[in-house]
Amino acid sequence: MNFTKSMQPRLTLPLGVVCLSLLALPGQAQAAGEQVFNDKKCTECHYTKGPSKENTIAEKLAQKGPELWYAGDKFQAPWLAKWLSDPKPIRPLKMNSLTEKNAGDHPKLSEAEAKEVSEFLMGLKSGQVKAGVITPSSSVKGKQVFAKKMPCSACHPFPDSDGKVTGGLTAPTFVGAKERLNPDWILAYMTNPKLFKPVKSMPVFTGILKDKEMEDVSSYIANFQ
Repeated sequence: MNFTKSMQPRLTLPLGVVCLSLLALPGQAQAAGEQVFNDKKCTECHYTKGPSKENTIAEKLAQKGPELWYAGDKFQAPWLAKWLSDPKPIRPLKMNSLTEKNAGDHPKLSEAEAKEVSEFLMGLKSGQVKAGVITPSSSVKGKQVFAKKMPCSACHPFPDSDGKVTGGLTAPTFVGAKERLNPDWILAYMTNPKLFKPVKSMPVFTGILKDKEMEDVSSYIANFQ
C-alpha cells in the first residue's frame, strides 16, 4: 500500500530544541569527565587551567605531574582513553629526577571512566596549534636533523631502524609517538616551547633551525612506532 506524502506520520520538533540538544551532548560529556577527574583526585598532580603555572626552577621541581591544560592539542583521543585505563610509563625516570626510575604506579581508571576523562581532557586546548600542517613521515631530512643537528637522542628514548629502543632516559619517550602525539602539536611545541613550558630543560631551537627543518623533524618524530 502506498501512502501519500500527506498521510505519512511525521514528528516535528522545534529547531531550537534540536540545536540545544546537539550542543548539550559534548558539554555533558566534558562535565562528566571533569567530575571523574576531580573525584579521582587527579588535580593533586595535574592542573587543567592554562597558562602554565611553573615560572621558576623551584616551581618546576615541585611539579608532581604534567600540566594538562593543552591535552587536547598534544594527545590523540584513542591513545589517551586506552592509556588512562592501562597506564604505562612515558618517562623512563621519575618526573624532575635524573636518577630515580619511574615507578609506573599511575592510577588506573575503568574503561568507562577513562573514556569520560579522555573526552574532558581532549577538550582542553591552547588555541595555538594549527591543524593539518604535519603528516607523519620517515623523512630523510627529518632524520638528519634529529640525529645530527638536534641532541634529541641524548634525552629522549626512540626506536631505531631495527625497532630497538635507544637514546637517553631523562625525557619522555618517542616510542609510540605516532599513536600518542598530535603531529601538529610537535611542531607548535618546537616553534614556541615557552608557551607550553616556560621553564624546561629542552633547548629552544627557534632561530637555530629553519622553519622547514622544524617541519621535517616534527614529521619524523610523529612517525615513530
